[in-house]
Amino acid sequence: MTRTDLKVCGPILVSACLLGIYCRYDGRCETDERVMALSKDHVLIPVCPEQLGGLPTPRSAVELLDGRAVTRDGADLTEAFERGVQQVLRVARLTGARAAVLQPRSPSCGRGIIYDGTFSGTRIEGDGALTQCLRAQEFLLLAPDELG
Repeated sequence: MTRTDLKVCGPILVSACLLGIYCRYDGRCETDERVMALSKDHVLIPVCPEQLGGLPTPRSAVELLDGRAVTRDGADLTEAFERGVQQVLRVARLTGARAAVLQPRSPSCGRGIIYDGTFSGTRIEGDGALTQCLRAQEFLLLAPDELG
């Protein structure tokens, strides 16, 4: 999957932090110029499932463990993550989006590699909560490094 595959996808959901929106758990953004360049040819729809699920910015870091979204101190934020995923799906339906460019390693948006839930920095194979849902809905999913 590449930038070329996006030509037939219509609007594209994008992790808001990649577009310079300060919504990461630590209050920062991860502006990615490769993602920003997509705006020349595509309508980009910024989404942050964690914010859409009602979580504040900044917020405690979260990792996925046994299908649950938990903080280092054990707080279970799974319901907020599920709400956020449902809100992103609503945005996708309203806009006609069928593709997404997502923030790597995120417990919401990570694709292929996420943190293991121990807060040790260990990475494992897996998808974030939003990515799992979008994959099941057959969205075209890309990470910034796949854009060239």
